[in-house]
Amino acid sequence: MAELKMPEINSVIIAGNLTKDPVFRQTNSGGTPVVNFSIACNRRFRDSKHVWQEDVCYVGVVAWNKLAESCRDNLRKSSAVLVDGELQSRTWKAQDGTSRTVVEIKARRIQFLNKRHKNSDDDEEGFIEDDCHDNHHEESHDDEHGHIYEYKYLSSD
Repeated sequence: MAELKMPEINSVIIAGNLTKDPVFRQTNSGGTPVVNFSIACNRRFRDSKHVWQEDVCYVGVVAWNKLAESCRDNLRKSSAVLVDGELQSRTWKAQDGTSRTVVEIKARRIQFLNKRHKNSDDDEEGFIEDDCHDNHHEESHDDEHGHIYEYKYLSSD
């Protein structure tokens, strides 16, 4: 009998809001930019009595290189993002000598979701300005309340 091979699929898409400001650093070897942040994603469901409940899932995200720099420059606590990436785990030694393991999303693409009012003279905080348009897609949409929602999709490629 032929053996069946499990497909190697590791893909995550999640949307949420940053729980605090992103933490930017550069690696000791080579100075590669890396940013870490955590997002909160709400989930609504009906309990056994058919009453709507809400639960929050907190997920860590890591981004590298130009994607990390854009996150550093454009994200802050409560920023809304859509993250496309893959799950990865990493283990390290804590200061007390114990081993710690975390599972987080390694971002491939991040879509910054920004909201601002029409005719606003405010700085377009969170909107990415980048010379490389090959890996970017921009859209603007008006809603019935006069808000403009701007989306910019940024790839790590």
